Amino acid sequence: MPSPSSLFLSHGAPTLLIEPSPARDFLASYGGELGRPRAILVVSAHWDTRAPRVTAAPRPDTVHDFFGFPQQLYRLRYPVAGDPQLAALVAQRLAAAGLGGEIDQGRGLDHGAWVPLSLFYPDAEIPTIQLSLQTALGPAHHLALGQALGSLRQDGVLIIGSGGLTHNLRDYFGNPVDAPPLPYVRAFAEWMGSAIEEGRTADLLDYRSHAPEARRAHPTEEHLLPLFVALGAAEGRGRRVHASTTYGVLAMDVFAFP
Repeated sequence: MPSPSSLFLSHGAPTLLIEPSPARDFLASYGGELGRPRAILVVSAHWDTRAPRVTAAPRPDTVHDFFGFPQQLYRLRYPVAGDPQLAALVAQRLAAAGLGGEIDQGRGLDHGAWVPLSLFYPDAEIPTIQLSLQTALGPAHHLALGQALGSLRQDGVLIIGSGGLTHNLRDYFGNPVDAPPLPYVRAFAEWMGSAIEEGRTADLLDYRSHAPEARRAHPTEEHLLPLFVALGAAEGRGRRVHASTTYGVLAMDVFAFP
């Protein structure tokens, strides 16, 4: 099976790293199928800026951008190298596409990046940079970000959108990790999966009008917008390579794009 050039993955709660779950097992095994890209560009739900920014620190910090979780998580580090030259190239291509593009020398990798990468590539040997979201600009803008960066695939760069296929924290708290999915979670995830695999990009861009229970699945959009970057960077329809839920409300699906 050919390696994907871009991915959308659902990173769930930070405890993904330390709690047994089907999603954790899948991510830990899927890294071997991905091969060894030259570098990784991650777009995470947890970095939102007015204009696109890209990290350029030679050794990005591991950012523990969460509160109230087990102390074990705060001791974890992902000591990966950055790639300042790739960051500069990303900024140039975004600027050339009229999308803006700024370098951030100080920011590290948030948990939307380092948590899944710790499962994919635990040796932290693949240089990694991160690109910010602009949540207020919506899906079409993020599709354009991906389109502007898609040619990086030819240079061995794996583009990862890291968010969540569903993300409603009001329904999350108090549920066990293995709780069965709520009906709206299943309905939304199935609609999204079909639209991605059938290449229905126009429907996806207007998912809040077309998908069942869209506003309950995503009261705010930041966890779904990384999907559109991965989709824009691709040259074909996506395929779902994993489906599960955690806590009954977090659909943990993963999609690979050629």
